[in-house]
Amino acid sequence: MARETKIKEGFLYSIWKNQSFINSLTTLDGEEISVLNPGTLNEETAGPDFKNARIRIGNLTFVGDVEIDNSYSDWKAHGHNLDNKYNKVILHVALNNTNGYSHVFTREGRKIPSIRLSQHIDPNIFEKIKLEEENNGQDQTFIKCQTANKEISIELKEKVISELGLQRFQKKCTKIYNRLKELEFVRELNLKEPVITYDLTAKFHERNFEHKDFYDKNIWKQLFYELIFEALGYSQNKTQMVNLAKHANINFLTKLDKDGIIIDKYEAILFNISGLINKKEKNIDEATSNYLERLSLNWNSIRNLYDGTFMEEVEWNFFKQRPQNFPTIRIAGGARILYQLIFNDLISTLIKKITEIHNPTVLINSLRTITIVKADGYWKSHFVLGEKAKMDLNYFVGASRADEIIVNVILPFFSVYFEIFGKKDLSKKVLKLYSIFEQKDENQIIVNMVNAMQLKEKGKRTIITQGLIELFRNWCSKNKCLECEIGKSVFN
Repeated sequence: MARETKIKEGFLYSIWKNQSFINSLTTLDGEEISVLNPGTLNEETAGPDFKNARIRIGNLTFVGDVEIDNSYSDWKAHGHNLDNKYNKVILHVALNNTNGYSHVFTREGRKIPSIRLSQHIDPNIFEKIKLEEENNGQDQTFIKCQTANKEISIELKEKVISELGLQRFQKKCTKIYNRLKELEFVRELNLKEPVITYDLTAKFHERNFEHKDFYDKNIWKQLFYELIFEALGYSQNKTQMVNLAKHANINFLTKLDKDGIIIDKYEAILFNISGLINKKEKNIDEATSNYLERLSLNWNSIRNLYDGTFMEEVEWNFFKQRPQNFPTIRIAGGARILYQLIFNDLISTLIKKITEIHNPTVLINSLRTITIVKADGYWKSHFVLGEKAKMDLNYFVGASRADEIIVNVILPFFSVYFEIFGKKDLSKKVLKLYSIFEQKDENQIIVNMVNAMQLKEKGKRTIITQGLIELFRNWCSKNKCLECEIGKSVFN
């Protein structure tokens, strides 16, 4: 391997974590090194690359941190010798050490053994990595193994990515279950949300929840409500949408009288609490004037029931968003889904569909039909308050967003629901739907990953696309190639 070759440190982290060495480690003074525990990768904070390692050097065992650099000289170049955060380092690992220096020094003046990594690694690995980086630079490939993974069978790639797709689904289920437990805990103690100012007590963490703890329909409705609003918020407004669902919660909404147009009341609540209604708007058209008057009348009839806090307009993101994705449009769509959830018992309707429809294609189409929301009313012709759109909007929630909701909300939600209440056959049915579901839309990450993995024929299935997202976010984008089953096959 050429001297002073530099590669991305993510590769070096993977090599260290997996201990991918061709011979026994030694210091440059010739002392034997035994890595009892490589430590934990420090992904969040500044400081050494691996924390809490256990390493035997000669006859002594040390517990502390490990710093990994491309070059021995990086220790000083990066200022580690002047930084107190590096005082607990017990081993310096450098890919290159041209002059064979055996130690570095901490700010306190303590000597730290340094090893030259290049003499302990198969040179072929680095030649492959170097070649991939050169190809990526020339061809603008999306991931490091884009050229080399052509040698890996489609079957292996599909197997690995499908497993990652299942892992992603299980993560969603775990997140949903944890929020469900929290909602029940809050209900029992009669605590207020949306801003959680309490600490989850030891009693909560130690408690074993049972299915009988989750009989209250309102906690399921609140959970579904939050998940739907989060999905409607996209990446730019999902936190804001969840907070809105916590402010205007199910307990408050169920206090409303059923007289009048309920959807109008929901819009009045959501837009007033969100802070998106500017009552000082000037030069408005007649449609906006009438709409504001309707909102005001409905809100005034409800206002005394609400004792929560209000959001502000500045919290919401409109910049660089397509008008169809503006929070105003998503809230309007959310109001209509809320109506189905509370007054038409949407959860029971979905349970009935999943239970009674046995043809997977028919069931998927039925779920999609229920989730799509056609545009109507004021927001059909306005994207923001007071400005008429050039063209009317057809849907508040279209087919592609409906698919996202099915994959990210409905399927994991009901997987948790059926598991809790012992309906194993229905839980398996939900997982089967997830494995065969094909979304009608795809984002740029999916497009790039499908091309990079040569999976165009397989890349329509949701379990594959979800697996590709998981692969990209947790491995490819972090250069953890040697921790990925595909990467291991490519580079080894």
